[in-house]
Amino acid sequence: MKKTILLLTFVLASFYGYAQDALYGVRAGYNISNLDFDPSVPAGVANAHRNGFAIGFFGEYSLTDAFSFAPEVQFSAEGAKDQELRINYIQVPLFFKYKIDSDLSVGLGPQAALKGHSYEDGLRNLGFSVLGGLEYLITDEFFIDFRYSYGLSNVLDDNDAGLEAKNTNMQIGFGVKF
Repeated sequence: MKKTILLLTFVLASFYGYAQDALYGVRAGYNISNLDFDPSVPAGVANAHRNGFAIGFFGEYSLTDAFSFAPEVQFSAEGAKDQELRINYIQVPLFFKYKIDSDLSVGLGPQAALKGHSYEDGLRNLGFSVLGGLEYLITDEFFIDFRYSYGLSNVLDDNDAGLEAKNTNMQIGFGVKF
């Protein structure tokens, strides 16, 4: 019994020590997104960029003094300006950050997205992309960031048409770390 209590105490102390390097927060962003068609934009489709927003929450866990892992959950309005090409996502970015100095960090990682509206509209319900960005700390709590994501998966559901469209998105954000 003493060994079990000692082991449990050690495990709880380890979690407490690891949690000291954890930050949590919220962020909101302004999106400028579009679809990258291959081989070309179909006739009759106005592929103009869409302005939207993103809002979500995150955790940031220090792995070393310079590296951290920051998973998020966010809502993001993306796609193109045409009503049929607007896609609202619930996204899970998994951001790996490298701290360049005390105020500036750069990040890279994968992102999974689940479409957050009608499911039989000719657009895929699940998408994957790669994400890169910069973050600047204004104070210890407030930061601004810039992110760019490029879709790895076709957002169009119909594979027979020989047409691919991948989502691209630039996001300018503001956040608070607690």
